[in-house]
Amino acid sequence: MAASQFDRIYHGLSTEVGKLRLAGSGMAWKGEENEGVSAIPADEIKWAQWFRVARNFQLRVGLKDRRRETFDGFVREDHDKLATLLKQHFGVTLELKDVTFKGWNWGVTDIQGHDLAFLVSNKTTFELPLKQVANSNIAGRTEVSLEFVPSSSTGKKASKNAPDEMVEIRFYSDAEDEDGEEVSAAQAFHDAIKDKAEIGQVSGDLVLSFEEVLVLTPRGRYDVDMFLDFLRLRGKTYDYKILYSSISRLFLLPKDDLHVLFILGLSTPIRQGQTRYQYLVMQFAREEETTAELNISEEEIDKYDRLKKNYEDPTFEVVSGVFRALSKKKIIGSGTFQSRDGHPGIKANLKAVQGDLFMLEKYIFFVSKQPTLIELSDIHQCVFSRVGASMGASAARTFDLKIVTKSGPEYTFTSINKEEHEPVETFLKEKKIKIKNEMVADVDMMLAAGGGDSDEEMQSVASSGDERPKPRIGRDEDDSEEDEDFKASSSDQGSPSESDSESEGGVTASDASGDRELAKAAKDGKKKKLTKKKAKAQAEGSDAEDEPKKKPAKPKVKAKPKKDDENDAMDVDGDEKPKPKPKPKPKPKVMQGDGDGPAKKKQKTSA
Repeated sequence: MAASQFDRIYHGLSTEVGKLRLAGSGMAWKGEENEGVSAIPADEIKWAQWFRVARNFQLRVGLKDRRRETFDGFVREDHDKLATLLKQHFGVTLELKDVTFKGWNWGVTDIQGHDLAFLVSNKTTFELPLKQVANSNIAGRTEVSLEFVPSSSTGKKASKNAPDEMVEIRFYSDAEDEDGEEVSAAQAFHDAIKDKAEIGQVSGDLVLSFEEVLVLTPRGRYDVDMFLDFLRLRGKTYDYKILYSSISRLFLLPKDDLHVLFILGLSTPIRQGQTRYQYLVMQFAREEETTAELNISEEEIDKYDRLKKNYEDPTFEVVSGVFRALSKKKIIGSGTFQSRDGHPGIKANLKAVQGDLFMLEKYIFFVSKQPTLIELSDIHQCVFSRVGASMGASAARTFDLKIVTKSGPEYTFTSINKEEHEPVETFLKEKKIKIKNEMVADVDMMLAAGGGDSDEEMQSVASSGDERPKPRIGRDEDDSEEDEDFKASSSDQGSPSESDSESEGGVTASDASGDRELAKAAKDGKKKKLTKKKAKAQAEGSDAEDEPKKKPAKPKVKAKPKKDDENDAMDVDGDEKPKPKPKPKPKPKVMQGDGDGPAKKKQKTSA
């Protein structure tokens, strides 16, 4: 009997149109574009079904080895003709299968061969090919997420008219057993999917396997099984199937003197729950070695670049070498940049995340829990800045680096050691990147002069519990002039000078807490005039009511000159401070006799 032909028929999930021919020897499909032929012998055909699908009607053919072949694109009028041909050539009855169109989102799942069917009222709603499932993730005891391999990850360039694809679907279950105790139906469903979807048991020969590899992102210990076309990550909770074609970049970077990082950049991120991971970060010890033999023939090895049959090298070299060969991607290593300690990376923070900032030949790579990759060609400018002087000594030890990209996002890396500023700036200049420097020289000078003493200041305050930094307010030469005015006044100058120092001490106390703006305000001319007026008024004889109010802080000021700590506290303000030093020395001698009296008055007044 002559062969019968059907035009404009699709084979499987392909978007290519072809022709299907049926004859006594079997059936064959041939594409119009690639002219690929798929043939099915007559003795392999066991059953046939007729479905209503998105692309009109579908012929599903069951084979001996439990596989199924599908052909879409038939019209309704083809049913009778097709049924007759199948009966005549293969002795198979074309079975009509009903499909429900209720649109319900609750029903029953049923694994039928290599497909997952979703049934509503015992009728098929949709089917999913399990061989297209890339990963199955379980969230708790109720939810399972299936991820599918998009056609864009196969290495072929997607056409402009490519159809939309489903990349993920989630199933939810709340089943209970007969005893009323909740069972993890989601876990059972997850295990069944792994068994059938070539995730738990993959097809093909295992090339090489690495056990208990430390993965920093996503964190955990995974077994890495490498095949010719993909790799598997097998962990305690998650299993991932990653195609080599979905690997966009490979990085091999030294983390420190003991560890090396091997990083995979993925065009299709893997996920755990709601978190997506675009980078897979593995860590290896430098001195760890591996002896391995690849489970492929010498002929296969010759097809790959720099792939060897046997390895006896450090583990990170074996892993990176096999990945480079199988994925056919170049490995990006550390460039010429070196920090002050000789490392290719520097410590930095991005928001609240700490990591290593690597300056590479074409990229700036921040490796952390969520790595960030910035291409040098995408950088508009880099801005060096420092947090204001109010940050104290810590600002003198670190700086910030803000990277403004041409594509829009900005990244601000903070808490970078000040010693790294010069090598980073030199590196960026060599790459001809626009640099803007907001690190003010005056601030640097001030912090360099007072940054180290501020620690002493904090220690003195913490040890005594008093407002010791009060004498720090004497910053200008005008303060020494005030002291001369006190000396030129009457014998009662002791209490006014002390009360004046107390009024200044209030400002210094706030300055000791880090508020340098008040200290700067004290330098203004108006402030000086007001201070002189108060000093003169007190020297001529201030009211008795004002004096007791200022005297309670008097013993604190008097206690300072007896120790050497005062000199340290004054050094914080700069080199102009030594002039006030003689001021407190005669005061204890003059005021010790009179100080007992006023001290009692203070207690009475305060009481």
